Amino acid sequence: MELTQAMNIRRSIRSYTGEMISKEQLDVILNAAYEAPIGMGKYDSIHFTIITNSDLLGEIDACAAQFFGNPSMHPLYGAPMLIVISSNAEGNVASANVGFILQNMALAAVEEGVGQCDIYGAVAALSRNKKLLERLELPEGFTPLGGLILGQTAESYSEREIPEAHRFVTNEID
Repeated sequence: MELTQAMNIRRSIRSYTGEMISKEQLDVILNAAYEAPIGMGKYDSIHFTIITNSDLLGEIDACAAQFFGNPSMHPLYGAPMLIVISSNAEGNVASANVGFILQNMALAAVEEGVGQCDIYGAVAALSRNKKLLERLELPEGFTPLGGLILGQTAESYSEREIPEAHRFVTNEID
């Protein structure tokens, strides 16, 4: 699959079969993460927590639902895996690093035919819950900044039409 095709068909998947992705698929996705650019090459400022424990995923899901003010919602969409990306860096570079990692992982998941969705709200909720945060066993000084849910899905990725008009307000300065 060409990169431009993966970018075109990538979308957030919000329904999962409950079936875990294969070890080989996870390896491809993690290798894509390792290829992401990291500010000043400070790779030790990033930490991954791969969560497949269904009880912990359920607790994070419930915590996020409360955070969103809707106890009946499921912000993890029943995905069997959540990868939380944490950093001990501060400011924009930390956020950018996590964004680059998430995008690389998401595109690799698309190429593998794996369901994926960036998760920020549930990670924000998790970050505010000391009890759940402790269960991540993060190194000292690390804070969760983003996440990606992964799992098998019955949905498929398909090409979409991107509007010709610019989606973003742009100005040019000569």
